[in-house]
Amino acid sequence: MRIHLKPLSVNQVWRGKRFKTKKYKSYERDLMLLLPKLKIEFKGNLKAEMVFGFSSPLSDIDNPLKPLIDVLQKKYNFDDKQITELNVKKEIVKKGNEFIDIKITQI
Repeated sequence: MRIHLKPLSVNQVWRGKRFKTKKYKSYERDLMLLLPKLKIEFKGNLKAEMVFGFSSPLSDIDNPLKPLIDVLQKKYNFDDKQITELNVKKEIVKKGNEFIDIKITQI
């Protein structure tokens, strides 16, 4: 699935150690609305594949992982410790064309 939303860096998520930033709260709300409603019961080990479309080549590939996975587990009711395999790619796109591709499968 492709979500047309700019990936949010983990650096933009927290204020101090425990407080979500306004930007993260907005990202979480938008992502929860954009993700399709699926009735999937994730059991056992999972493989997550993600492609982040960044408009800046300076963006770190790992920064958007934690906030995205946290929202996915909240939306689809699984525990991120179930993810035992992770494949992440980065693509550079024009500003305004940022995206997130997500695929989660049981293994």
